[in-house]
Amino acid sequence: MIWPFSQDTDPVASAYRQACKQRPEKDIDVADLTVVALDAETTGFKIGVDRLLSLATIEIRQREVHVASARNWLIYQKDAPINEAIEVHGILPSDTAEGRPEKEVIGELLGLIGNSVIIGHHIRFDMEMLNEAARRHFKVKLKNRVIDTASLAQQELPAFHRTGYANQPPPKLEEVCSNLGLDMIDRHTALGDTFTTALIFLTLCARIRQRLGRPVRFADLPLSKF
Repeated sequence: MIWPFSQDTDPVASAYRQACKQRPEKDIDVADLTVVALDAETTGFKIGVDRLLSLATIEIRQREVHVASARNWLIYQKDAPINEAIEVHGILPSDTAEGRPEKEVIGELLGLIGNSVIIGHHIRFDMEMLNEAARRHFKVKLKNRVIDTASLAQQELPAFHRTGYANQPPPKLEEVCSNLGLDMIDRHTALGDTFTTALIFLTLCARIRQRLGRPVRFADLPLSKF
C-alpha cells in the first residue's frame, strides 16, 4: 500500500524503502542471504487493538546463528492490561513501564532488517502486529520476504506433512523441536523463541541440503504471503 504524501518524509521510512528495492534472487544460495529470525510478545491477539510488549531478533549468515547480533527490546505501553496473555509471556505492566518507546523500537527494527529475509514460527501474527506499529509511526508496511518455520516444517518433516484437510493446524514450536531433537530455550520469551526458531531454520535447511544434494536455494523455501 502506498500512503499519500508519506514517501521520503521520514528518514527512517525512506531508508527502509530504499533498502527493500533490492529483492533476493530465486536461485541465490540461502547461505549467502542475511536472514533475521524474529519473535514478538504482545498484550493479546487482536490486531489493531493489542500492542507489542517485547521484540527480539537475531541474524543468521553463512549457516550460523550470529549470537552477537541478538537484539531484545522491552516496549513501553502506557495502558498494558493485566490479562491471560501475562500467564504466557510473564511480562507485567510494571515491566513494560520500564520499556523503550514503541516508535524508537520500530525505527531501530526497520534500520536493522533492511531487505533481509525474515523468519519466524507462526510468523503471520507477529508481522501483522509489526505492520500495525510501522504504519502507526512511519506510515510504511514491511516489505521483506517472509518464511514461516511452521510451514517449512510441514514441507520437510513427514510428521507434519499437509494432509489435505482444511483445518489441519501447523505444528507448534514445541512439536517441531521435539521432532528434531532440539532443546527449547526460554519458551515464550521473545529472545528465547527467536533463538529456537533460528536453530529450527538451520536444521531444516541442512535436511533440505541433504535431500537435494546441493546448496539450498531461496526458491526451495516456502514464502509466506500476507
